[in-house]
Amino acid sequence: MLPELGSRLRVARKRRFPDDDLAAFAIRIGVARATLQKMEAGDLSVSMGRYYAAARRLGLSEGFEALFEQTGSMFDD
Repeated sequence: MLPELGSRLRVARKRRFPDDDLAAFAIRIGVARATLQKMEAGDLSVSMGRYYAAARRLGLSEGFEALFEQTGSMFDD
């Protein structure tokens, strides 16, 4: 799953900031260039907080914030 997330991050970065290279976007989200490389590779060692910072900067945090949202079912009390 994280490799797919990393790939989506790379596509979103290039679409939103087409003139940014890895180093420029890394500065935008407050991480090292090497960390952003790991994120785009789906490396499990990168914290979800880093992914959230990228999502927020890309204007995609709404979907991220809904990750653990639970809906009730007809079987709930």
